[in-house]
Amino acid sequence: MIDKAIAKAKALPCFKNPTGLKPLSGGITNVNICVTDDNKKYVVRIGKDIPEHGVMRWNELALSKAAQSLGVSPAVVHYEPGILVLEFIDSQTFEEADVRKSKNLMRIISLVAKTHRGIGQYLNTPILTFWPFQVNQSYMSRLETDGSTHMSKLADLKRQLELLQDATGQVDLVIGHNDLLAANILDDGDQLWLIDWEYGGFNTPLFDLAGLAGNNGLSILQEQQMLEQYFDRSWEIYWRPYQAMKCISLMRETLWSMVSEIYSEIEFDYGAYTSENLSRLSSAIVEFQQI
Repeated sequence: MIDKAIAKAKALPCFKNPTGLKPLSGGITNVNICVTDDNKKYVVRIGKDIPEHGVMRWNELALSKAAQSLGVSPAVVHYEPGILVLEFIDSQTFEEADVRKSKNLMRIISLVAKTHRGIGQYLNTPILTFWPFQVNQSYMSRLETDGSTHMSKLADLKRQLELLQDATGQVDLVIGHNDLLAANILDDGDQLWLIDWEYGGFNTPLFDLAGLAGNNGLSILQEQQMLEQYFDRSWEIYWRPYQAMKCISLMRETLWSMVSEIYSEIEFDYGAYTSENLSRLSSAIVEFQQI
């Protein structure tokens, strides 16, 4: 797979004399190839639509271009079906421990708020809505149809999904990133960047905030400070729906991994990733029940 991806990247018409082609680690949905051309570096993202995950590349392209115009994502250099070429940002890719550092976390929240409140003005095409309750329900239906090895867990997950949707209540809509893993945040020393807009779309801002916390192990104090920084109001107003959304975010990551166990051709231990997220989800559900 990697050899074919490198050959495909090398043949792209946007490059004059591509050299030093090598795969980038970290991607668990796409194959990413680093390319040097005319003394500049680029990232070639190779991946088709993924219907089972609701990934549509036209949507990713539209949001990537809008995020570029806002100044929060690298520039789009070239696009053709199944391929997206971006400028390479010379930067540190965050890990979970980096996200938890107080200075970094404040910068990340500012980046998320800027993105939510500004990206829409740079869109000139319709985009998808990412409604996590529907996403999770779709995943569970697919797992049932496909005879997942996790079938025994689905009844309890469905019950939790209904309770959590009731607890979330009415929401505001923003254009969210919807996949705030540490690996999707870059630091070039001067500013932070968001990458990978595969799941971007209209959503409640609580989902990105909850995903950031749940995926990176923020403490309760950090979560409260995050909410106050983002909303400029007391965290108490948002605490219950936020905690419900954190459970929903972790449920989505768990179900995503369960589905990937069946469909993905990328070499990655999805079984271990499922177990890790199930554990995080169980802890979040316990915390939510105690509110």
